[in-house]
Amino acid sequence: MLTHSDLHQTDIHQTDLDHSIHEECGVFGIFHSGDCEAAPDIYYGLCALQHRGQESCGIAVCDTEGPRGNISYHKDMGLAGEVFHSDILTSLKGNIGIGHVRYSTTGASTAKNAQPLVLNYLKGTLALAHNGNITNSESLRQTLQENGAIFHSSTDSEVIACHIARERTRTACVEDAICKTAEKLKGGYALVVMSPRKLIGVRDPFGLKPLCLGRREGSYVLASESCALVAVGAEFVRDIVPGEIVTITKDGIHSDTRLVQTKRAHCIFEYIYFARLDSVMDGIRIYDARFHAGKALAASCPADADIVVGVPDSGLTAATGFAEASGIPFALAFYKNSYVGRTFIKPTQKERESAVHMKLSVLSSVVRGKRLVLIDDSIVRGTTIAGLIRMLKEAGALEVHVRISSPPFLYPCYYGTDVPSNEQLIASSRTSEEICAQIGADSLGYMKIEDFRRMTGELPLCKACFDNQYPV
Repeated sequence: MLTHSDLHQTDIHQTDLDHSIHEECGVFGIFHSGDCEAAPDIYYGLCALQHRGQESCGIAVCDTEGPRGNISYHKDMGLAGEVFHSDILTSLKGNIGIGHVRYSTTGASTAKNAQPLVLNYLKGTLALAHNGNITNSESLRQTLQENGAIFHSSTDSEVIACHIARERTRTACVEDAICKTAEKLKGGYALVVMSPRKLIGVRDPFGLKPLCLGRREGSYVLASESCALVAVGAEFVRDIVPGEIVTITKDGIHSDTRLVQTKRAHCIFEYIYFARLDSVMDGIRIYDARFHAGKALAASCPADADIVVGVPDSGLTAATGFAEASGIPFALAFYKNSYVGRTFIKPTQKERESAVHMKLSVLSSVVRGKRLVLIDDSIVRGTTIAGLIRMLKEAGALEVHVRISSPPFLYPCYYGTDVPSNEQLIASSRTSEEICAQIGADSLGYMKIEDFRRMTGELPLCKACFDNQYPV
């Protein structure tokens, strides 16, 4: 029987009113070859990855020289700074560990779905943290249930962990169990797995989800983004190759490339929005990608205006690119209050609008009497951008010409990005002219799909949410 430790349930529902598209998770792992404690570094790594998930977080650690199977962990709802205090970090003893920040796309937003998952099974214990979404998880879950597995959550992450545990009962090592499990998985995923003596990283064969490797003296680090390596003083070594399984032990690093394939499909939205501005991902600097997106917008969708402004924080870099290419001056139109914290769902539309005003205020002296180009990375439902346009015009802006550094969202994502169903995507049922009128803009222009090359060069991309061409 496969089970894992359960936590108390606490329902906390939230929304980020600055944006309507969310990543699912961020993962982090570290292996110290000496007697250094892993938990403090994992905490700093999670803080650096906090933009990838703000619902829950967790850390699991183990002492590679201690008793086998002695994994200690702590996880709960909230931000890393809320969940982990010095006494908790001090109590997590071990030189190897993994961490996770979560935004849920499968499974409810409850403490029992927080990660890492810790499993006790016939051959020992393991901990797992997962970013992504498995499209065939229900059939895999059914197979396990038919063989007596008991699940404590509705997440596909638990399905992966239980399949690894099941395969481990008939394989020589945990790496083989992970490989056999990965062969069954369809979708996008980046995994960090900890056994009592090993740290293992896995990236899906298409490269839909990011994972990179870093080094600090005798320690090795796995992380969703390179910015987390910098946070712990580690040097970027390389991106994990799509399909690669990397095992880190006291003897060094071993790479298993059995699942590596030719076809790749890196998620374009990492470069449009998800990744932190100072990260480098699969050879592409995120700042450069967004800056070039703004330049491409200026070329394909010019506007006659006095200043270029961006929606904080997602639209600012593209706005600087648009300004440089167009010759129109860049300006800051909004002040973002960084001290409000998370904005929870309010019961009425009026209260939701008030929450937006708490986070963003217009610099009226900048926009009054001006024609603006307003840059943002996406329009999903249209409600947020409509509110911002209204705020700008109430502050005295004469015109607001909206330019979006991505094409119109037309299709849902199945690989771990919270793009809603077609019915909720404003562009799926309205023309650009109709959207422009609905949001109150004076004009509207989107980035063209063919301009993605300006952002990422020849990197093979998954852009299914724009063109309906799903790689899996």
